[in-house]
Amino acid sequence: MSYRSFIVLPLLVCFLAINSQAQTLKNFLDNKDSSFTWLGIDFTQARLIGDAGANLDDIIPRHFAGINQVVVNEPKKYDIAGAFHHNNFNSDISLVNKRNESVNKETFKSDNTSDFTRLTNDDIIRQVKSYDFAGKKGIGIMMFVEAMNKTGKQLSAYVTFVDMGKKNVLLTERMTAKTGMGWGFRNFWALPVSYVLNHFDSDYNKIKEKYANAQDPEEEKPVAPAAKKDTKTGVAVKEETKKQPKKKG
Repeated sequence: MSYRSFIVLPLLVCFLAINSQAQTLKNFLDNKDSSFTWLGIDFTQARLIGDAGANLDDIIPRHFAGINQVVVNEPKKYDIAGAFHHNNFNSDISLVNKRNESVNKETFKSDNTSDFTRLTNDDIIRQVKSYDFAGKKGIGIMMFVEAMNKTGKQLSAYVTFVDMGKKNVLLTERMTAKTGMGWGFRNFWALPVSYVLNHFDSDYNKIKEKYANAQDPEEEKPVAPAAKKDTKTGVAVKEETKKQPKKKG
């Protein structure tokens, strides 16, 4: 083997490693056999618009978990695998269920219709960064509900792909869906979740094309510690000037 081979091979391996790290999302979208974790639906940033009579003491501890459970339990109606065009996935809704218990009762209800469009992609990034993924690695998919408009019978949510190990948002798409007739809070607001999944399925090729050249978010560089200042206290010493003897005469 020539000397040049020793140089080229490490450079090639290095290039492939960097390229693969920068294409996590692309690799996932292109490979239907790759696996992901369905993390569920996060309601912590949601606003319930036009439903002043809603019983939050029942909704927060019971119905949020109920919506997440019905999505997992009824795969024909809530086709998670089909929506994201992948054959293999696991479900773990325990993380979002724990977070949803902390929904703020003071801000959850709203009479302001503009709350239906109150979030941005940056808000979703901040939420993901604040998550504890309990040591999970790989791709996780979840929804962050933005608002549920009872009067307009419509839900808005961000479908979000995350790198759980690095807490990076790889993809987030805002989607809306109408709801219909449904008995009780759980059924009324679980229905549009199925429509959001259907919408993502229908738009999958467009979304895939949109993110074809997406690069993974850059790692945050650690901030270098500030240089330590010399904490020694200088003590000024006053030198006594010696008196010169007077010259005689």
